[in-house]
Amino acid sequence: PREEVAYVTCNYRGTGIEQPDFLATVDLNPRSACYGQVIHRLPMPNLKDELHGAGWAGGCGCFESGTRRWSKLVLPSLVSSRIYVVDVGSKCHPPKLIKMIEPVELYWKYNKAHLTVTHCLPNGDVLIANEGDAAGNGKGGFLVLDGETFDLKGNWEKEGEAPPTGYDFWYQARHNVLVSSAGMVARRVGNGFNPDDLKKGVFGRRLNVWNLSCRTLTQCFDLGEDSLPASVKFLHNPDAAEGYVSCALSGVIYRFYKCEDDRWAVEEVIRIPPKEVSGWIMPKMPALCAYIVISMDDRFLYVSNWFHGDIRQYKLSKGCKPQLVGQVFVGGSILRGGPVTVCRDEELKCQPEPLVVKCKRIYGGPAKMQLSLDGKRLYVTNSFYSTWDRQFYPTMVREGSVMLQIDVDTDKGGLSVNKNFLVEFGKEPHGPALANEIHFPGGDA
Repeated sequence: PREEVAYVTCNYRGTGIEQPDFLATVDLNPRSACYGQVIHRLPMPNLKDELHGAGWAGGCGCFESGTRRWSKLVLPSLVSSRIYVVDVGSKCHPPKLIKMIEPVELYWKYNKAHLTVTHCLPNGDVLIANEGDAAGNGKGGFLVLDGETFDLKGNWEKEGEAPPTGYDFWYQARHNVLVSSAGMVARRVGNGFNPDDLKKGVFGRRLNVWNLSCRTLTQCFDLGEDSLPASVKFLHNPDAAEGYVSCALSGVIYRFYKCEDDRWAVEEVIRIPPKEVSGWIMPKMPALCAYIVISMDDRFLYVSNWFHGDIRQYKLSKGCKPQLVGQVFVGGSILRGGPVTVCRDEELKCQPEPLVVKCKRIYGGPAKMQLSLDGKRLYVTNSFYSTWDRQFYPTMVREGSVMLQIDVDTDKGGLSVNKNFLVEFGKEPHGPALANEIHFPGGDA
């Protein structure tokens, strides 16, 4: 069925507004009088959490029949390291906070902090990746929550197996594999992006392959200095032994796949070239591939490019490299009339025009995405990380971020902005907020 609501994490950290982050419920039913509006807000009990990387748990129903409905959202915090569990229940009642885990428990028992991405494990437990330790140093690895009580069960990885940094992950149970990406050293990037941090080990470079059942690290791939491997996605086909990882600072997408000897390999399949610019923090602006999503039929791969401002659609074909079939600009740092001048561009002949939707100029760049299960509607928000939001898109922070809908051509490929849909988080009751993760109760792509 078509998605009728979305749950969107919204942050106030770094905006100058002393209010707690909240979970927004957005009406996505075109027949509703509240279509495209926030119809409920669930505030968290604390300030400055920076909700990040929410994930589903507590599912009921059947995957095969398409009736699977998730009942709990687990909301980890990137900055405070708190964990919230929200019961989204049914249409009969609004989301309700049912559990909170304070960071001191993570610090003292497991030396984990700066939580990033959440997924439900095959046994029903919840796995949460972390970026660092309690002191803000780089430290990868995972925490396990009980899938019913949501109590902490401990570290997932075996003793001594934690990689230098961590961020995203996904798994294929039938191949007994989990693949995780690198992140950033939290205490070094907490004040913003600094070019002087390049080549100093602040930005991760590894892609990690784990034995899912043994919880051991089996292979590591070095994707290059300061590549910052970020978003990890397997193909949806549970028999498929391949997936993709985006690198946030090199503009490269790698395909990882299983070989005949049961070892894994990686290959570069997409490279988005940097742009030579003036009026920016560096003379070359890399493509910041913030997020990737794969359509449920495994035909298309979508990439959000937060610095340049475009969303790209690639057609996936077995044995061939992904083919670019759709592209649309929804903001970014290289728009015509802005402070940045593009001096040399391998792809574009001129700088893109600013985007206006419902008489509102859109600032910021595309960050998190969520694709409808039929693949025809791609929803996107434009907050990446509050500190970097404030540094690169201060107008977006002042005015609040947005949620857009991109219409997708699923036959030949192609993207276009739906000019009739706009969720303005700049009009929140407590002031402009930064919207991040998007989730559908019926299941996510």
